[in-house]
Amino acid sequence: MSKSAEPITIAITSQKGGSGKTTLAVHLATRAAQAKFESCVIDTDPQATAAAWSDWRGDFLPVVVTSPPARLARTIASAQKNGVDFVVIDTPPHADAAAREAIKAADIVLIPTKPRAFDLAALEPVADLVSFARKPAYVVLNSVPSGATVLTGEAQSAAKEMGFDICPVALGDRAAFHRSVAKGDTATETKPDSKAAKEIDALWKWLTKELKKLG
Repeated sequence: MSKSAEPITIAITSQKGGSGKTTLAVHLATRAAQAKFESCVIDTDPQATAAAWSDWRGDFLPVVVTSPPARLARTIASAQKNGVDFVVIDTPPHADAAAREAIKAADIVLIPTKPRAFDLAALEPVADLVSFARKPAYVVLNSVPSGATVLTGEAQSAAKEMGFDICPVALGDRAAFHRSVAKGDTATETKPDSKAAKEIDALWKWLTKELKKLG
């Protein structure tokens, strides 16, 4: 994956609260920083959870900026002028306008979801937005219980029936994710040998391959 004039932009969206959007956003942006990108999280959620994580973190990459959805394009342009070449957009739940703007700006859309019926049902409105925008989008199974092979398979089938592609890397229900972000860190920093860190590394490697396909 080469750096380009236009920043690489990843939108993370879900209509369901508690799907793990912010945790995924800060982990990916931090992993991008470790790969020598000038990375940035744009937090469009009024709750500003990613921004709070940045306050706990201090003056380290990734940069986190807040932006209302209507100003997202301008915020990305401003970040680009400041040397940012990798952007992760964190979106609020229950907000079609925010999701629509994020998807429109993105190179790739990631939709985290827990493998539960209520969470999977929340994928349907996102499917419509992604289809309209014609952007590559992948469901990322998140907080998957250990050994839940059948549950994972059923969730993948349900997402495929809605027309989604499935990210081959699933994230487990790992304490390392929750403990690290509560300190302004990520699992790859606090416990680099943990299963959580290895899952993020695998997700990063998969993502870089997908971005290369886009040219």
